[in-house]
Amino acid sequence: MSHSGSTLVLIMVIAVLAPLLAYWVGRRAPVPLAVFEILLGIVIGPGVLDWAHSDELIDGLSELGLTMLIFLAGYEIEFGKVRGDTLRRSVWAWLVALALGLAAGVLLGGGYSTGVFIGVALTSTALGTVLPVLRDSGGLRGRFGSVVMAFGAVGEFGPIIAMALLLSGRTAARSAVLLAVFAALTAAAVHWALRPRPPWFAAVIAKTLHTSGQFAVRFVFLLLALMLGASTALGLDVLLGAFAAGLITRLVLTGAAPEAGPEILEKVEGVGFGFLVPVFFVVTGLEFDLDSLLSGGRALLLLPVFLLLFLVVRGGPMWFLAPRDLDRKDRGALVLYGSTALPLVVAITTIGLDDEALSAGEAAALVGAAMVSVLVFPLLALKVRRGRDRTPEEGEGGEGERAGGASETW
Repeated sequence: MSHSGSTLVLIMVIAVLAPLLAYWVGRRAPVPLAVFEILLGIVIGPGVLDWAHSDELIDGLSELGLTMLIFLAGYEIEFGKVRGDTLRRSVWAWLVALALGLAAGVLLGGGYSTGVFIGVALTSTALGTVLPVLRDSGGLRGRFGSVVMAFGAVGEFGPIIAMALLLSGRTAARSAVLLAVFAALTAAAVHWALRPRPPWFAAVIAKTLHTSGQFAVRFVFLLLALMLGASTALGLDVLLGAFAAGLITRLVLTGAAPEAGPEILEKVEGVGFGFLVPVFFVVTGLEFDLDSLLSGGRALLLLPVFLLLFLVVRGGPMWFLAPRDLDRKDRGALVLYGSTALPLVVAITTIGLDDEALSAGEAAALVGAAMVSVLVFPLLALKVRRGRDRTPEEGEGGEGERAGGASETW
């Protein structure tokens, strides 16, 4: 068997084992599925057993997994809930976090170049990882869920914009022009998505939904490919295109096939959470530089510092700028959910290593802190809000009951 083939087999073995472990451990504590995928990836990787190694094929599948994760996070955004005062507060909270993060990054990194990578990473929210936890606990419904959605969406979208402006290697003015062009293209796509679809469109969706044609699923991936292509053509990060594609896809399906929309999404999630997203998380563990972290010294000390900074830099502004109708417990849970980071931290540190702006130790400490945040913060948030939400099985109606919601946690 080829090197890529054996590694892919091991990755898929982990993808099957991880839900079983999550189910058994979940009887005591609802640990996010991604945690098991990452930890098992570390075990089979060069740092421990040295059974699997990434290569061009594996890295390509991993990038597709990250793209799908961001796409699905974008799809979850409901414009009806994410607007008004809550949206303004979430934007201001992220801008304050960016200022704090850049200041902390420059101090820790010893220079502007390193500080920008650290600072942007500290402002991210792993919305794609947090949403399944919220959905399975019943917390996605109601006021609290809409607030987390707003703050999380900005925490996902904001760092992607910052990456385009600050980490692209272009001048800020040129990056701003390219972003404006992409925004115009996205606005045009949103306008098109809001227009009524012709009757034949819904008819084809209904007729092929349970056949090999799968028109709707293919159309969704066409939208994703078009937005990825647009972002690539403009020299922007593909994650920007993936997030925009998720927003546009929701508008199209809501308008053209409101009844079939949830089932179409389940099929897309099957591809994402069933294959590509687990590959991303396992490869994250596989490529984690355990030696650089455990070699002692500065890298190991930075891990708890970065973990604390996720709470202070990202969470602090959310605490003070959260909507006034949230009580202390809900504010605390919002801070914990919003400070959970990982996917964008992996993307940012990868760019930082390629540009030689981050050392292997700094990158390992950032990713390590992000992995700990995924393990610890959602669990603490669930404990803070214990008893306030009903599980999807207990509730009636609402998004929490969608079968795809169990994709990332038990």
